Amino acid sequence: MAVAATPSAPIFVVADDHPMVRDALALSLGAAFPGAQVEFAGSLGETLMAVERRPDADLVILDLDMPGMNGMAGLAQLRSSHASVPVAIVSAARSPALMRQAVEMGAAGFIPKFTPSQEITDAIRDILAGAVWLPEVARDHQLAPVEADLALRAAQLTPQQHRVLALMAQGKPNKVIAFEMQITEPTVKSHVTEILRRLGVQSRTQAVIVAQKLGMEPPAAKGS
Repeated sequence: MAVAATPSAPIFVVADDHPMVRDALALSLGAAFPGAQVEFAGSLGETLMAVERRPDADLVILDLDMPGMNGMAGLAQLRSSHASVPVAIVSAARSPALMRQAVEMGAAGFIPKFTPSQEITDAIRDILAGAVWLPEVARDHQLAPVEADLALRAAQLTPQQHRVLALMAQGKPNKVIAFEMQITEPTVKSHVTEILRRLGVQSRTQAVIVAQKLGMEPPAAKGS
């Protein structure tokens, strides 16, 4: 979708695999920012292509649960390849630690999908003005020290390590992870070793527990 923007109007990339969600966000953005241009994406791959087309985008509005994302791994990849383009997460995830982790990884904000429409556009306005936006539940004074430490540790993982951890959280063994990521099994083992070190845990099981605390457990089937 391409709507002609006025010179001062922002450019958005709205990335969500639910057309109704994309349309609702586009309508809200159009009302809040007259003349805004909105590009749509329904997967991580489409998001990366949209940002390639529009490197002048003012904000990417990104869902964590869509094809190719693998949770925070998709955010890590997007930030790695397009560090200059601001990203705001709009997600159904409710974990405060996950919200803090997103900011630690370079997101400009985390807006829960259950936030009222007017508050979503107000948050986006704040982000465009340079603020970092989080809901009250995830702000520093309300986040437990253990969760804050987990978020900071997880934010230090590389994009590939985030993807390995997400697949580990889905219960997949190294051989399957290697196949899905098109890398060797020894490379997966090396990633797992580094993941354990960076998370400060001693076993694969403990790493999966951390992933679950961060909201990286497999999402519920859509429509369920």
